[in-house]
Amino acid sequence: MLSAVFIYNQKGEVLISRLYRHDVKRSVADVFRVHVISSPTAVVRSPVTTLGSTSFFHIRYDNLWLCAVAKNNASAAMVFEFLYRLLGLGVSYFGRFDEEAVKSNFVLIYELLDEILDFGYPQNMEVDTLKLYVTTESVRSRNVVESQAPQSITMQATGSTTWRRNDIAYKKNEAFVDVIESVNLILSAKGTVLRADVQGQIVMRSFLSGMPECKFGLNDKLVLDRDAASNAVGRGGNMRGSTRSRSLGTRAGGMGGVGDGESVEIADCQFHQCVRLGRFDTDRTISFIPPDGEFELMRYRTTENVNLPFKVLPVVRELGKSRVEYEVLVKSNFSSNLSATNMAVSIPTPPNATKCRIKVTGVGKAKYHPEENAIVWKISRFQGLQETSLTAVVDLAPMAKPTPWSRPPISLDFQVLMFTASGLLVRFLKVFERSNYQSVKWVRYMTKAGSYEIRI
Repeated sequence: MLSAVFIYNQKGEVLISRLYRHDVKRSVADVFRVHVISSPTAVVRSPVTTLGSTSFFHIRYDNLWLCAVAKNNASAAMVFEFLYRLLGLGVSYFGRFDEEAVKSNFVLIYELLDEILDFGYPQNMEVDTLKLYVTTESVRSRNVVESQAPQSITMQATGSTTWRRNDIAYKKNEAFVDVIESVNLILSAKGTVLRADVQGQIVMRSFLSGMPECKFGLNDKLVLDRDAASNAVGRGGNMRGSTRSRSLGTRAGGMGGVGDGESVEIADCQFHQCVRLGRFDTDRTISFIPPDGEFELMRYRTTENVNLPFKVLPVVRELGKSRVEYEVLVKSNFSSNLSATNMAVSIPTPPNATKCRIKVTGVGKAKYHPEENAIVWKISRFQGLQETSLTAVVDLAPMAKPTPWSRPPISLDFQVLMFTASGLLVRFLKVFERSNYQSVKWVRYMTKAGSYEIRI
């Protein structure tokens, strides 16, 4: 598997060096620095570099390079999963993972590298488990109990649920679910949708006692179609699930923008390791024992029936070589009970623009930013089913060598609470535990802009 792991700063200096096998020497760190970090070639480099029989897998984060070295035919997906898990460990332990944090905690980093890799093979990388027995005076685990027997640590590290201890207790048992979606859109100048998809994630914060078994239900198209077929042949539906879905609370606003009772076709998805994939493959039930605290339960992507939260109608006229006129109309397509916050519309201008006269009819304030070659229109709060418009006249300076304006697209940035562009809806969340305690569940939905662009 892996022969070595290195961490460099942005100058190429080696901060952490750990060899696991005898098939590479420590000087291999200089090979990566010369051929990748200090290379004067293209800025965008492949994350995998093969030199002879040695492969270098690397990722960049902040001012650090994380590099794994392999001599054999290692699985690239597993190597990158290891590097990102190592990055997550650093963030969890130190709060941030940069050059200063590495230099201040290099002893702890070497301890972690000894624990998570054995002869180059990845081992247990669960943060909660590692914090039980990999601690220092400066980074003290909140979960460590001095009287805790070593056998309990061993059982967690080698058991079937390494991500959770069995002695967790809370006075109030709660589960918070956040459905966060990013909308990606490319709209042509004629109003044709060239690309529209939603990338979502379901983040859960679990404050549950004991070893609870959770069942999670979505308005997945395959699930609802199967339930409809079951009802048609007289086997009945699962009324308990629908009752539980009505009992779920919400943490902000109303539910007017979330779902419409229709099913959602999920193109692809990936889960946290706690999810039982066998159950999901057979009956599409998301069953799991949750880790304590916050974790990402699921990621998904949808491409069908995307509900676009905003419609932008731009008209851009170039009047000769001295002036450009803009008319931009923005409409919100979600419920009037909801509102978008932190909204910004970036309208590009030619690079030789000298002066802008801007008028906003409706909400928001607009200002010309010459360093960005754009008019930035900021709207702190935009109510649903409303519209606002902007008109602008931009004066252009004469150019010695006139070049045609490339007309970059208009881009949007926004956040809309309690609205899902995919229509995804949490139908139920059930919690089962031996003590049969009552738990409170909360669900929050948020849609934000990914790459939301309208060509002009």
